[in-house]
Amino acid sequence: MDITTDTHSTHISQQFNQELEEIRTHLLAMGGLVEKQVGDAVFALVEGDSHIAEQVRKNDKSVNDMQLAIDEECTHILARRQPTASDLRLVLAVIRATADLERIGDEAQKIARLALDLVEEGAAPRGYIETRHIGNQVRHMVQDALNAFARFDTQMALKVLQEDQTVDLEYRSATRSLVTFMMEDPRAISRVLSIMWVLRALERIGDHANNLAEYVIYLVKGMDVRHTTPEDIEASLEQREAASRSSSHHDADDS
Repeated sequence: MDITTDTHSTHISQQFNQELEEIRTHLLAMGGLVEKQVGDAVFALVEGDSHIAEQVRKNDKSVNDMQLAIDEECTHILARRQPTASDLRLVLAVIRATADLERIGDEAQKIARLALDLVEEGAAPRGYIETRHIGNQVRHMVQDALNAFARFDTQMALKVLQEDQTVDLEYRSATRSLVTFMMEDPRAISRVLSIMWVLRALERIGDHANNLAEYVIYLVKGMDVRHTTPEDIEASLEQREAASRSSSHHDADDS
């Protein structure tokens, strides 16, 4: 059964309804902090702002603490409520999503650390335009994936999966350009390598946002779409939608 924003408010136990809503709310709060971490880390790097970079590094503990707290809430629900069907999918999706959000937080902290190194060494001669651009893309991917989670929106989740392919292409293009530049100017190798590590971290953030979007589709449709292309996922979603419309049409005729 597909789920909607109303699905998890239909239990006889009001307490169970509240517990399910709380883990979703806490996940989205953690996601909001992580998304800010990504934006701040990229800003700190591009602007050479060591104060913001330090703040990102300090906030990483808050991200980790939120993951532990949400995992504990989910464990209690599994033990006490023994959820089934869409309720179980929600709890499992939240557990998986918090793990990816924590990893995004780690990548943001890594970018902040590299930003601090570059402030000390002197800015790299290349790569900041690409960093800002790809940084904005992956931050929006995280934001869209979280919005899809909040709204049970598979179309928005699919959009994130498609955006990840674009990020991968742009990452490879930027990396090739920077390698060529280092060959032409060996004096810049150390600082440009730092930018390449930043771009790698951003590409990994895109991968984790991609995972978040996959969990939304699993949550709403019950489909495990890992290792499946966005094109195949889109086709499967369209088939399901057509089958659902056909079933509704037949039910209306029968009545």
